[in-house]
Amino acid sequence: MENSIYDVLILGGGPSGLTAAVYTSRANLKTCVLAGNPPGGQLMLTTEVENFPGFPEGLLGPELIQKMREQVLKFGTEVFDDNAISIEGDFSSGFITKTESGAKYSSRTVIVATGATAKWLDIPSEQRLRGKGVSACATCDGFFFKDKVVAVVGGGDSAMEESNYLTKFASKVYVIARKEKDQLKASKIMQDRAFANKKIEFIFNSEVAEVLGESFVTGLRLRNVVTQELSSLDVDGLFLAIGHSPNTSFLANFIETDSVGYAKTKNGTRSSVEGVFVAGDVQDHIYRQAITAAGYGCMAALDTERFLASKE
Repeated sequence: MENSIYDVLILGGGPSGLTAAVYTSRANLKTCVLAGNPPGGQLMLTTEVENFPGFPEGLLGPELIQKMREQVLKFGTEVFDDNAISIEGDFSSGFITKTESGAKYSSRTVIVATGATAKWLDIPSEQRLRGKGVSACATCDGFFFKDKVVAVVGGGDSAMEESNYLTKFASKVYVIARKEKDQLKASKIMQDRAFANKKIEFIFNSEVAEVLGESFVTGLRLRNVVTQELSSLDVDGLFLAIGHSPNTSFLANFIETDSVGYAKTKNGTRSSVEGVFVAGDVQDHIYRQAITAAGYGCMAALDTERFLASKE
């Protein structure tokens, strides 16, 4: 609501931002969440979540976000599906946040919980075939590859999870990794699941040099990173699982970030600007879990509450 002045404006509708909203709203702080457009963060692209406490049977990522969203609405949080594009001001004069829709939101404090976005290979053929067999979301597009052969690029937990999920539909899943088997970044349990899946085959020491196909993916040209030898691989689809970039471009010259773009924090979740706090994957390039994001959201909310109380 543009004419309101919020005690707390939270940027981001993932587990970090929504957890923060639960805490600030229950503390009787007038709270608004700009949840993004589309809202929900990376969990909206996740299949079954088994490691979030309190759900012994597991649940889907979008379902977890929906439950969190219902909870913040219950406590009076106002939620808008919009993206912030800039923040101006300071604590003494107040903060003004502008959004893609043209709206402006005034607040006493800000919690930045905008998360991170999946990375792409950024080769011309990949960009040309995005949505035509190239995807960064197995949950969104896996269904369209029933009984097809697909490849997943990456060596971390996300790549292992995407690969296992895709075997529900695809007849064969290749995992293309730049490293040797013993150098994969994925956790041991995730590697073991992928290695044990008979539908998954690993191609190590390799990268995608080109995505083949005119109107749809028909194959890949791979490059061995050790020998530089090129080879072809027939696939019907390509899924990217090679990491994330923090969603901080709109914060340029406002708060301090590191060389990659992750927001820097000090004394808990405080940013370099008084009254602006940071939570979740936008500052966490190590853990990147739903539960750690939620934990950071709690921390940021408590830091914000105590900060405002100290200014009374």
